[in-house]
Amino acid sequence: MPPWKLQTCLGIGIKMNSSFYASELRREIAARNREYARGRAHVESYGADPVVVFGPELSDNGVERHGNFYDVAYAAILSRPDWMKRFGKVHTGGRKLPKAEDSKRKWRELDSCMSSDALLMNVFCTPGAVLAPAVRRMLGFDEDAAPVFGWKARVPLASGLFDRTEVDMRWGDLLVEAKLTEGDFQTRAAKIVEGYRDFDAVFDRELLPRVEVALTRRKQAVEFAEEFTQEWEDASSLAPEETGAIAGEFRAGLVAEAEERGPREERYLSYQLIRNVLAAYAAGARFCVIGDARRPDLREAWFRVMAAVRSAEMRTRCLMLTWQELAPVVLLGLREFLEVKYGIGAG
Repeated sequence: MPPWKLQTCLGIGIKMNSSFYASELRREIAARNREYARGRAHVESYGADPVVVFGPELSDNGVERHGNFYDVAYAAILSRPDWMKRFGKVHTGGRKLPKAEDSKRKWRELDSCMSSDALLMNVFCTPGAVLAPAVRRMLGFDEDAAPVFGWKARVPLASGLFDRTEVDMRWGDLLVEAKLTEGDFQTRAAKIVEGYRDFDAVFDRELLPRVEVALTRRKQAVEFAEEFTQEWEDASSLAPEETGAIAGEFRAGLVAEAEERGPREERYLSYQLIRNVLAAYAAGARFCVIGDARRPDLREAWFRVMAAVRSAEMRTRCLMLTWQELAPVVLLGLREFLEVKYGIGAG
C-alpha cells in the first residue's frame, strides 16, 4: 500500500472515532440541558439534534444570572471586565437559532451548552477555585495569578512574523486548551505547520500523525464522457435494481480513480495541539489539555503529539487532565452543577 494511502486510512480512522465519541457526548449533554433549562431563559437550535442555548436573565430576587453558568461563577465574571470580554464572540451558528427575547442581543458562543470555554470559566471563575490546594497540586501551579481567558500567544514563524493564536486560558506559566464536544483538534496543510520557526526544534516531524487528502477540483463537463456512455454491460437481462447497483459501482470506481490521479495535499492532524505546544515553547510555559474522560479519542490524539516532542524537558511541560479529575476537588455547589448539567461526576 502506498504511504499516502496508509496515512489516509489512519486519518479516516481517527476522524471516525472522534465523530462517534463527540456525537455520543453531544447527545448526552443536550438531553441533560433540556432538563436543566426548565425555568431558565433558553432556546433550542433547529434541526434533528437540537442544542440548548441559554441567555442572561434576572432571577426572582433581581440578581443577574445566566443559565449556562454556575451562579457564583457568573457573578464573578460580571465583576471582571476582562473576563466579560469573552462574551464578545458571536455564536457561529446563530442563524440556526430562534431569536432571543432581547432582539438586540445576538447569541454568543458562551451561551451554548456545548461550549468548552463556558465550562472552563465555570470551573476557574468560581471564587476559591484557583486557590484550592488540590487544584494547584493537580496542575503543578504555585503562582499568585488570576486566569486570563482568550490569551493571545505570539508563536514565531520562520519568516520572522508571529502567529497571534488564541489560547483558551493562561494561568501564570500554564497554557490551557479546553475540550468538550469538539470533533477533533483540526488539520492543517503541512507547508503551514512546517512554517513555524521552532517546528523542527520541538518536534520529530516523522512521528507526527499526518494524512494526505485529495484537493477539491472542478470536474469538466466532458470529463470521462466516453467512459460513462460506453456500452460496457448488456442490461437487457438484468432487473432494474441490479442495473442501478452495477452502474453505481462502476461510477464509484471511476471517481476513485480520478481522485487517485488528482492533486493531493499533505496535512498534519491535531494542528491545534502542535501550535499550542509551540506557543508554550516560545513563552517558556507549560501546556495542559483539559478534556472529558468520555472522549478517549482526544486523549489518544494528544498522546500522539506528545510522543513526537523531541526534548524530555519539553514533554514534562505537557499535561493532560480530565474534567472528571477536577470535579472531586472543587466546591460542593460547583461539583453538583457539573454533575447535573454536564454529567461530570467524581468517577
